[in-house]
This record gives sequence, structure tokens and C-alpha cells, in this order.
Amino acid sequence: MRRYLSFIIYHLLFIISSLAPAVAQTWQFDFVKNKANKGSGAILVQPTQRYSADTDYGFDFIASPERLDRQTPFYFSVRVPDGNYRVRVTLGSRKQAAVTTVRAESRRLFVENLATKKGELRDVEFIVHKHSPQIDAQRSMRLKKRELTKLNFDDRLTIEINGDAPACAAIHIERDDSVPTVFLCGNSTVVDQDSEPWASWGQMITRWFGPEVAIANFAESGETASTFIAANRLAKALSMMKAGDYLIAEFGHNDQKQRGPGMGAYYNFATALKTFIDETRAREATPIFVTPTQRRSFKDGRIQETHADYPEAMAWVAARENVPLIDLHAMTRTFYEAMGEEPSKHAFVHYPAGSFPGQTTDFKDNTHFNPYGAYELAKCVIEGMKAIQLPIIQYLRPDYKPFDPAHPDSFENFHWNDSPFFEAEKPDGN
Repeated sequence: MRRYLSFIIYHLLFIISSLAPAVAQTWQFDFVKNKANKGSGAILVQPTQRYSADTDYGFDFIASPERLDRQTPFYFSVRVPDGNYRVRVTLGSRKQAAVTTVRAESRRLFVENLATKKGELRDVEFIVHKHSPQIDAQRSMRLKKRELTKLNFDDRLTIEINGDAPACAAIHIERDDSVPTVFLCGNSTVVDQDSEPWASWGQMITRWFGPEVAIANFAESGETASTFIAANRLAKALSMMKAGDYLIAEFGHNDQKQRGPGMGAYYNFATALKTFIDETRAREATPIFVTPTQRRSFKDGRIQETHADYPEAMAWVAARENVPLIDLHAMTRTFYEAMGEEPSKHAFVHYPAGSFPGQTTDFKDNTHFNPYGAYELAKCVIEGMKAIQLPIIQYLRPDYKPFDPAHPDSFENFHWNDSPFFEAEKPDGN
């Protein structure tokens, strides 16, 4: 309820302030007292500092650490308007070794299992995109009920400090709208999933890009290309788009289920895709298409086609309009078949009852990914970016290694610290 009320308040405040000029915004929060704090202008945060409607920053969602030198996960939020924010986290501890993972907003992965020795502090920078549903004083995105409490749409930028032995000494946040932004449009296979055990490639791809590019995920479960437009999701992305940005669209998964006059891969679907192209190019940005991910549908050891002619229609529109195309449809077929029929369940939400708190039934979902599956798909998309020579690949982090979906990473070696949020209800779409 608190998160829902906060959403409503922010919606009203945005309307009031939508015409106000933008101002530079910078915050420095220190979680460990040291000599550098004194006179630096940094805010020394106490465990008692909780985020609320009356404060602009504080610990959020779960209990504050009893002491800030204790290696326990926490959320820290700062009230900010829409935009891109350069975040610098200082990870590690002067008192003990640490292993820290950093996510932001709706579980977007930025720092993965970073190990630091006792006394070692390491700075890591990345860009977090923040957006509200409001477009202007008259228009807003039409959110689904389940989205009203998503961290992506509340009134704050939230940083999650997690890991086996997490340690964060400081967080610096500064608005930076100068970097190129990649706007992600799509469905449940792309969206930032808030809760365990669900995940999508859009919230994992952020792991591999440095602070020279922003990833703005506007995808939502159950969407088609045409319903995405009708809900003003594209309009919101366009309102924040500038020359030199990118729009990546993955559709077809739910579009194939639409029935009625004018529907079909080469009719309604193709027309909607053309809208994405024209509107993006009108803003001197670059559209890119991604064919839909395969479902885990095996027969005799091979993936069966379940998307009718929608992947081909997307490729046809891309070729006709000279739009770069990433064939995730083909790469995911290779990925699942390389894993095998039974082992490929480890990439999806397949868990027996009791695997998560409050889970009373088995999960047997052959469409939606768990963190490992989403992580692997993000690498597929990056390899697709490399294949089409997308300029932003120059901003990949140095530790990114070439990926071949025919030889996926071992799921046994994938390490993910669960967030405290769990959802039994599956995302929209199938």
C-alpha cells in the first residue's frame, strides 16, 4: 500500500512540476565514517535514516543494517525525476573481505559478485535510467495493476546492495543525460522482472555495459507491438529520446495470439513495427529489431517452431526498411538444443514446490526465464549487437568474453543472490 500511495503522489507531483526547468543534481552518501567525510559535503547515512514520503533518501523496503559495517544486504533509495543517472558505488571494507553484487531499480544487474580483500575499496560506475509513467501534463503510460508497485515506476532511484558478503562504503549519484540511451521495447522476455525467480534479458544486459551508455527498459509482460503503442509506452520512450539514441524492439511472442479483422504477421504486426521505425528515425535515433525468443518446446531433441510466421515477418520488415536485425529466435533454438531437453529446464522457471518462501505449487514454465537463462540470453543479444556492428559495443566492459549459444555457460557455476521479493504469479504472456 505504501508503494502504491507513493506512486500516486509522484504522479501528481510530476504534473505540477513538468514544466519546471531541469537543474543539476548530485548526491554523495557515505555509509562508513572516516576522515574524508569531514568537510566533504557528503551525507553520512545512519541506519535510522529510512526513506519515506517526507524524506528524499534513506534505507528502503527491507530492514536497515544494524551497523553499516555488517555485511548484510540493503536497499537505498533517492527521490529523483526522470532521467539518466551516473552512479558510482565504492565497494569493499577496511575491516574485512567482501563479495558484493549491485542491482538497481527492478533488479537490473550492474555489478556481479565483486570480490574485495580486507582494506580494499573499489569504485564501479554505471548509468541507471529512471522513468515515471507520466509523459507530460496531459498524457501518461497506461500501467497494468501489477506495475503500480514496480520499482521502475515509483518516485525514486533504488540501489540494491546484495551478495555473499556485501560491503558498500559510499554511493555517488549524478544526473547525466549526455550518454546515448538504448530504449528496450518488448514483452515478458525483455521486461525488468521485480521478483524471484523470474528474470529477463533486459535486466541482465546492463551488467556488461560501462558508464558510457544507458539502458532504458520500457518492456512489459503480455505486450504486443500494437498494445505497446496503444498503452503510450512507445510515446513515453519517444518523449525521452534524443538524436544518437537507439530503440531495440523484440515482439512477436504475444502478437501471434491476436485474432480478428486486420490481425496477422504481415498486417497489424508489420504496420506496428513500421510505426516503431518511423517514430524512432524522426528523432534521429536508430531502430533495431530482435526476433522473439523460442519457447522450450522439444520434440525428438529439437525445438519446435511455435511462433508461426511472425519471426519471418519481422525479418521481412527489417530488410524492407533497412533496419538492423538480431536473430534471437535462431540463437535461442541453438542455446536450448545445446543444453538438451531436460537440462534446458535450468534456464526457465522450473522449480518444485517449496523452492521459495510461500511457493505452494510446482513451477513448470517453458516461456519465462530464471536469472541464469536471462543472463545467457543477454549474452546472445550482445553477440547480435556485435554481428550488426552496433557502435555501443565499444562500451562493453573489459571482462565481457565472446559467447557462443552452442556452448553455453554452465548453469552449475552461475551464482545469483536472490532478492527478498518473491512472486508466485507468472508474468503475463506465454
